[in-house]
Amino acid sequence: MLGYSLFATRWLQAPLYFGLVAAQGVYVYKFFRELWTLIIRSVTGQADETYVMLAVLKLVDVVMIANLLIMVIVGGYETFVSRIGLQGHRDQPEWLSHVNSNVLKVKLATAIVGISSVHLLQMFVDVHHTSHHSLLWGTVIHMAFIASAAILAYMSGPMAAHGERLHRGHGLVPGLGDGHGIGPEGAARGAGYEASAPSAPSAPSGPSGPATPATPSAPAEFAFSARAVPAARGSLPGVSPSAAHGTAPIPAQTVSSPFDSHEPYDVYDSAEPGVEARIRDARFPARKLLEEFDDEYPRVFDREALGRLGGLDFVKARRNVVFVGPPGTGKTHLAVGLGVRACQSGHQVLFATAAQWAARLAGARSAGRLAEELADLDACPLLIVDEVGYTPFDPDTAQLFFQLVAHRYERSSLIVTTDRPLGRWEEVFGGAAPAMVDRLAHHAEIVRLEGDSYRLRRVTAAWAE
Repeated sequence: MLGYSLFATRWLQAPLYFGLVAAQGVYVYKFFRELWTLIIRSVTGQADETYVMLAVLKLVDVVMIANLLIMVIVGGYETFVSRIGLQGHRDQPEWLSHVNSNVLKVKLATAIVGISSVHLLQMFVDVHHTSHHSLLWGTVIHMAFIASAAILAYMSGPMAAHGERLHRGHGLVPGLGDGHGIGPEGAARGAGYEASAPSAPSAPSGPSGPATPATPSAPAEFAFSARAVPAARGSLPGVSPSAAHGTAPIPAQTVSSPFDSHEPYDVYDSAEPGVEARIRDARFPARKLLEEFDDEYPRVFDREALGRLGGLDFVKARRNVVFVGPPGTGKTHLAVGLGVRACQSGHQVLFATAAQWAARLAGARSAGRLAEELADLDACPLLIVDEVGYTPFDPDTAQLFFQLVAHRYERSSLIVTTDRPLGRWEEVFGGAAPAMVDRLAHHAEIVRLEGDSYRLRRVTAAWAE
């Protein structure tokens, strides 16, 4: 009770923010008073060029201070008092989606430098009526503001990285199994869907689903390269030592799940940027960006929906995204691209195929910690479930997926890629499908892609050459 009581004292700050709202009203009054004076003097011919410039700078100064107040009011309240339930409002400011005390301090410092610049410019514009002493100290104070802002911005990077390591070290986002990190050798770059292609050939696709590999190798869309992992972490089951040390690609089929270990993930606990740590922890099959997506290739594709999703408002609003389309149309590319952008915006992300999520949840259930596992996953704002529909699940596994979707309902976001419409999910999840679809689609953006496989087109082009 003592802890809850102390936590409740944060509401004592609420009146302070409403006081700042009143101060915002004072600045609105001051702005229009200055503007009215400027208009009257300009119309009556009493305003020369210097006066107009100084008056406009005063107006700019008032606006910048008002902007500073908005950041303090909205960002400070959101950070220190309580969440603001905008629920994906279209006018939600971009910076609010990843605001924290660190980001807020840097933005405030930048705003103060801007205000100081306007004040200094006013002094130089009216230099004939400003003493040299005032000019000197105005310049010195402005440079001090710039230096302090630069130092604060420089320190914010290591502070954020340290916070990410503490976050992982306390187990808020459970660790992922070894060997699925994304190294430079595994990152796919360039347009389209070319990823770390498997070295072994695959049998042609059949009408019933994706191609059956001739050897245990992953389809190109989901291939990835191994990261060097310290020997103390142990090796993955079914993976040779050479593969575990990054000398060979790890086939997806040789590992039942990327979540074999539930220890906090600390392989990359080094002084590296927080964004890169989040991207590696997410375990994307390859690094793909939204900008690399060839949006002219699919025959049917809602480009406006992708533009909306790129703003990541759906993560803030705890909504879901479902990409529906046949294999090779870019569903995984888009899911990974949104996941990478979420990592860049400060969100924790976890990626795995539907089969791998099933293995993780089944393991937690066998260990008697399924409820804890679902609660831990809620700490991750965005989960990506890839390849739903490629393999049907037994009733017990379908119930695990239902619990995952139901537990995250209106709590956190899901991105799902599937090869069949939601109305046909009974083919995959059986009787659990209607209730699961109801919760998944209630707050969801459903994006449909239609077209031929991008990978098969590349193969055909190679044959033609």
